[in-house]
Amino acid sequence: MAVDVLVPAPFRGLTGNRAKVTSDGKNVAQVLGNLERDFPGFGAMMFDERGQVPPHINVYVNGREISALAGLDTTLKDGDEVTIIPSSAGGSPSADRTLTPEQRERYSRHLVLPHWGEEGQRKLTEARVLVVGAGGLGSPVLLYLAGAGVGTLGIVEFDTVEISNLPRQLLHHMHDIGLSKARSAQESVADNNPDVRVVTHETRLTSENALDIIGGYDLVVAAVDNLETRYLVNDACVLLRKPMIEASVLAYEGQCTVFLPGEGCYRCLYPSPPPPGLMPTPARAGVLSITPAVMGPIQAMEAIKLILGIGESLSGRLLLFDALTMEFRQVRTRRDPNCAVCGDRPTITSLTD
Repeated sequence: MAVDVLVPAPFRGLTGNRAKVTSDGKNVAQVLGNLERDFPGFGAMMFDERGQVPPHINVYVNGREISALAGLDTTLKDGDEVTIIPSSAGGSPSADRTLTPEQRERYSRHLVLPHWGEEGQRKLTEARVLVVGAGGLGSPVLLYLAGAGVGTLGIVEFDTVEISNLPRQLLHHMHDIGLSKARSAQESVADNNPDVRVVTHETRLTSENALDIIGGYDLVVAAVDNLETRYLVNDACVLLRKPMIEASVLAYEGQCTVFLPGEGCYRCLYPSPPPPGLMPTPARAGVLSITPAVMGPIQAMEAIKLILGIGESLSGRLLLFDALTMEFRQVRTRRDPNCAVCGDRPTITSLTD
């Protein structure tokens, strides 16, 4: 039986910020169990050590609490609606989750924001975000995520700093030329916010290591400048059911979108790469240094929204930016049921270089 499940805000970090998901099962127990299958970690939040729904969570079927029906054995039919409602507040946070006085001062402008507060800030401190690339896009992404207080930032970068990087890659400085970009980025993040733990992956992302690296994070920000890595990150995120925040820049233009599990992927937009040499690279066409400084913060904002479970993500929308006309436009995107990796009958079920 296919049923709709209304997901509360504290659980949406597991569902890619979706407030409603579809699950299957003959009764409530099967539906809730299958949510763990589809969204790993859901079961740990939904059930206690005895496999029961704890007292601070209520479950409703079509507006009726299951305790007034048959409990977890309540049978379901196609189109039914299951609603999960945890207590909105209560109890005292554990000592290790309480913000320090210094953190309250550092994040004071965030703590007063609607839908943010201390609970939102704690979500950020517990989040793990992987940024693939520490160049033009990765620089503002990493700085803004660090400034916001994301607890763990992973950086995948194998390149070294060159003088031609400096106009647009503001993580790096003259004294970093010749050094590892990952290490340079780590030092810049530490200077910005010592609370943030930075994990460096000084390697080229390949089909052999992508799943292991990406699997350790909650979501991925693709800040890459080549198609091969972009498709590899996309395929790995689909296979691992990880949200991916994608952006690209070329000359005076930029693009940004979000791919959530089950809602499409990069191959739905562009099923396969163009023939080598057909599309210009940033090295050939150039990049206005300010363009990634516009698109990178948008990627960071999308990551923060997903972590906090607030707002409306760019999933299903492609944001286009033209610096010369100073225009932002949007076009709608959709999941392609014939997509080779996320479609109904995928043909790509493992990674290849």
